[in-house]
Amino acid sequence: MKIRRYSTTDQDFEQALKALLAFDTAQDDSVDAVVADILRDVKQRGDHAVLEYTRKFDRLDVADMNALELSQAELQQALDSLPAEQRQALQEAADRVRIYHEKQLMSSWSYTEEDGTLLGQQVTSLDRVGLYVPGGKAAYPSSVLMNAIPAKVAGVEELIMVVPTPAGEKNQLVLAAAAICGVDRVFCIGGAQAVAALAYGTQSVPQVDKIVGPGNAYVAAAKRRVFGVVGIDMVAGPSEILVICDGKTDPDWIAMDLFSQAEHDELAQSILLSPDAEFLDKVAASIERLVEEMPRKEIIRTSLEGRGALIQVRDMDEAASIANYIAPEHLELSVEDPLAYSKKIKHAGAIFMGRNTCEALGDYCAGPNHVLPTSRTARFSSPLGVYDFQKRSSLIMVSPVGAQKLGKVAATLAYGEGLQAHARSAEYRLKD
Repeated sequence: MKIRRYSTTDQDFEQALKALLAFDTAQDDSVDAVVADILRDVKQRGDHAVLEYTRKFDRLDVADMNALELSQAELQQALDSLPAEQRQALQEAADRVRIYHEKQLMSSWSYTEEDGTLLGQQVTSLDRVGLYVPGGKAAYPSSVLMNAIPAKVAGVEELIMVVPTPAGEKNQLVLAAAAICGVDRVFCIGGAQAVAALAYGTQSVPQVDKIVGPGNAYVAAAKRRVFGVVGIDMVAGPSEILVICDGKTDPDWIAMDLFSQAEHDELAQSILLSPDAEFLDKVAASIERLVEEMPRKEIIRTSLEGRGALIQVRDMDEAASIANYIAPEHLELSVEDPLAYSKKIKHAGAIFMGRNTCEALGDYCAGPNHVLPTSRTARFSSPLGVYDFQKRSSLIMVSPVGAQKLGKVAATLAYGEGLQAHARSAEYRLKD
């Protein structure tokens, strides 16, 4: 396997790193054109358009939307039908995700100044949220947990899930996860038409305030276009993992951790930083040997050869500096004192600390959210959380005494901006 090998002492390392990280996030014009037409059609014709696209893309010919909505009894039946071990694992993962996200709840607060003026912040939840979940043969119950649980913890009153069921194929794990999370309504629709239905509302699907959850290029394009009409979580790029290792971890472990993201798709990115050249050799050997055991070995090979890299750094401080530049989605710190070392990290979606903390645990059951910023956006954004389903309103109650002081300040600034009505509005409250 020809995985790239770099050293930070290479003369052109900086340019090589930029090229390695480069990813064209430009929207495919042909996809965008199709999505624009679908959004417009659903906005104008509602259920009728959704049904037509469902027949066309999901090969489901039903008479009305009632046939595409699942009952709570069907969700519970899916949960009850799971093997005991699978159901227990799903429930334990859900419990851990819920406990973690309960710590994120924001509170309202206020304070009163000496003159009686009250200022503060009132926190409220969103009323209705739409959750997109991939369907068919793909089984992503973890996506349901990570998106639905923080919404429910935040206090969202109604959570509506959309999931495509090509040719009527329903994934029982996904439906079971919906039951565990308390999803209120589930519609068997997908693609841009499902995003449109959630964003604009139809005769059967109520309009939501925000749309979250992963999807294909058409879903991503649709979310981009409806942003502003509704909120969205993010438009995510390919999955990423960056591992920093001091050379003392089993190289097989590191190779498999790199595989864990590479197996997602050919555009996923897996990078290893280490000051130990001999260790990098050992990891390269482990990759060559272990990849043959992987059912998705062709995807892993393409990913590692196309966007992967083994990078030798001068020291661990330089590794931290490079990590902050990369701002990875997932960052593993496979080092002696990971808690101390983590203080050097400013930009990462999630930080996995210690040799026993593989990224896969975070994907499923550790507790923190696995919906993370990609493509270097961890420089300015954060993991999905309860705060994404809450919003803040400023509280301002000015006392009569406070109005005398603030009114003069506001009027002076308003006149300076040429906004006389603003100034007069403040001056009306002045007593002298």
